[in-house]
Amino acid sequence: MAIDKKPIDQLLTDYKKPEDIIGENGLLKELTKAILERVLEAEMTEHLGYEKHDPAGHHRSNTRNGKSRKGLKGDFGELELETRRDRKATFDPKIVARDKRAGRASTTRSSRCMPAG
Repeated sequence: MAIDKKPIDQLLTDYKKPEDIIGENGLLKELTKAILERVLEAEMTEHLGYEKHDPAGHHRSNTRNGKSRKGLKGDFGELELETRRDRKATFDPKIVARDKRAGRASTTRSSRCMPAG
């Protein structure tokens, strides 16, 4: 898959030092969070069978039902993701499955990320 360099150049406009990319609040961590949350949304759409706000979802027995937080630990440090819940609690995300490994990252459900130690 070829990646368009224009958005990367745009993201790097404020780059001044390595910490801007790989630091605690760096670009890689923020991109990881944004991409994983987007994939989780897509997985929920696939699970329910309709897009968010689609009238096809009205009056169904299983719908989106708020958000939960999921802590993710990996080589980049710790990250807190917002994940959707469904009313029937049958949604089991694949990209960051609970208590499993996603690449080299492990996840746990939590109200906040726990400090490494």
